[in-house]
Amino acid sequence: MKIWLDGGLQDTETARVSVFDHGLTVGDGIFETVKAAEGRPFALTRHLDRLARSARGLGLPEPDLDEVRRACAAVLDANPMPLGRLRITYTGGYGPLGSDRGEKGPTLVVAVGESARRPDSTAVITVPWTRNERGALTGLKTTSYAENVVALARAREQGASEALFANTVGRLCEGTGSNVFVVLDGEIHTPPVASGCLAGITRALAVEWTGAKETDLPLDVLDSAEEVFLTSTLRDVQGVHRVDSRELPGAPGPVTAKAMRLFDEQAGDDLDP
Repeated sequence: MKIWLDGGLQDTETARVSVFDHGLTVGDGIFETVKAAEGRPFALTRHLDRLARSARGLGLPEPDLDEVRRACAAVLDANPMPLGRLRITYTGGYGPLGSDRGEKGPTLVVAVGESARRPDSTAVITVPWTRNERGALTGLKTTSYAENVVALARAREQGASEALFANTVGRLCEGTGSNVFVVLDGEIHTPPVASGCLAGITRALAVEWTGAKETDLPLDVLDSAEEVFLTSTLRDVQGVHRVDSRELPGAPGPVTAKAMRLFDEQAGDDLDP
């Protein structure tokens, strides 16, 4: 396997990032996960735009997006696979032990791992921890991901593939790595970005292609929604057949199934929408 590290391809066995890299010591970094089918990335322009927004929000130097594109192409060419998870990581680089950044510049890593198509439906749980809709990192896709690791581990313990958060005022927010949609009276709704959720790439495309409404929703909407589905880079649109102990028989339901078809059709027509 080959990865891109700071300017060129390297073997994964010999590639090294400093133990003093700020992305390791304090989580000072950002990332994007891009779906790649047969070596072709999906929605790469949108992902790179968000990478740049996250860098600005974190105060990192503006990434060279032309280099990132070259890195993605090189890694995909070097590692052919039917379906891949392309990961772009951009950190504060070598720095002192502490919160202050160093002066050597950022670290860029691009790697790819093989993936498989997700099942049509999954189980989710809700967790007692909250998203802070007013936090310094709200809306940024950062490497400070330990909160998600803890929540996802709880979901796995309960036979689920995702954990859903409310925000600090009890409104439905997002999953550890996904956005959540609900069907109410036949209409699709998803929490607004103001709820504290990440502005997901797949979320934006699903809203655009299905006409979903951005709606401020209480967490307990999950107790009554006719259908629930998730969106993310590797899930695309995925139905939910269980929320905590509540079963949603027949998932994906008719509205979700239509959204899945629409997404597959539109994404098939344009790899960089």
